[in-house]
Amino acid sequence: MKIVVVFSGGMDSTVLLHHLLHEGHEVKALSVNYGQRHGRELDAARALCKLLSIEHREVDLSSIAPLLSASALTNTNSTIPEGHYQDDSMRITVVPNRNMILLSVAASWAINEKFDAIAYGAHHGDHAIYPDCREEFVTPLAEAIRRADWHEVSLLRPFIGWTKTDICRRGAELNVPFELTWSCYNGGELHCGRCGTCTERREAFALAGVSDPTRYEATIE
Repeated sequence: MKIVVVFSGGMDSTVLLHHLLHEGHEVKALSVNYGQRHGRELDAARALCKLLSIEHREVDLSSIAPLLSASALTNTNSTIPEGHYQDDSMRITVVPNRNMILLSVAASWAINEKFDAIAYGAHHGDHAIYPDCREEFVTPLAEAIRRADWHEVSLLRPFIGWTKTDICRRGAELNVPFELTWSCYNGGELHCGRCGTCTERREAFALAGVSDPTRYEATIE
């Protein structure tokens, strides 16, 4: 298949990219600047695509950031919550309708290129955290994308039944350069080691029994 991957430069989408290439698919990667509070993930996406020698497009939608300011990921005046995801800390990191935006752009490119599908790295653990990863959202969206043009495009979520730990193990099997990926919600020189996504990343490596090459500011007591 020919597939456009929504590519953030994080663990999940990077393993997805390697996974699809390993299966023999032709892949192009799409990253979107939607006004997120730092550019580290976009830097990671560029470096990883260059390493893989695949076509990578970066779309600048940063002007919409004021329309998404309820999220701590787009509003620099908000404090990034730390520790495990809980209802309150989760909600402030949700970017309103983000997947609809990203997948719509990816679908347009796939239709233009006459590709077969678009894919993103949603996994089992996302269900409780992000409304736009739930079946109630994705199933009708997949049908809308399929009907959006005379050239039909499918929406793929190969990891939807996997945990973050499963994804980490698969990445290790594929020799994914995890040290080049970026997960942290804060945009410093190192991963902070304290935010929800850093906490999730650390736990995935530990539970998978895979050595974590990530450099963190905060050490685990």
